[in-house]
Amino acid sequence: MIRVQEEDFDVGAEIAALVRGNHEIGGVVTFVGLVREVTGGAPIAAITLEHYPGMTERGLAKIEAEAHQRWPLSASLIVHRCGRLEPGERIVLVITASAHRRAAFEACEFLVDWLKTKAPFWKLEETGEGGRWVEARHADAAAAERWTKG
Repeated sequence: MIRVQEEDFDVGAEIAALVRGNHEIGGVVTFVGLVREVTGGAPIAAITLEHYPGMTERGLAKIEAEAHQRWPLSASLIVHRCGRLEPGERIVLVITASAHRRAAFEACEFLVDWLKTKAPFWKLEETGEGGRWVEARHADAAAAERWTKG
């Protein structure tokens, strides 16, 4: 399940809704990404995430479908916020559920790595010197690269 939204999310409520009635689930793994106050040594007042509705959801759905092909997941959820967000605010939620913990952990890590490199979002950071578009980071690409091997 995929959602792109401006409003915040309730992690506990999202987990409860995802697993409700599914008693085959033995493990649930969650990742919550937060807006940092400092990136690259510079203080950030806020970030603005832009996207193209429709295209973004299709891109996220493709990433999620790949996780379901690679691991025996019972359920998954990606909630990604857009719009203007300030430090400390939640930006992304990834939940994976499976009969066994290993699949849930690996799938969650895969989804987070691929969201950082393949999700069609554009991020503008507000700094004391004005706005700056965030470029792709080598460390994110290196983390995602391991999922393309073997």
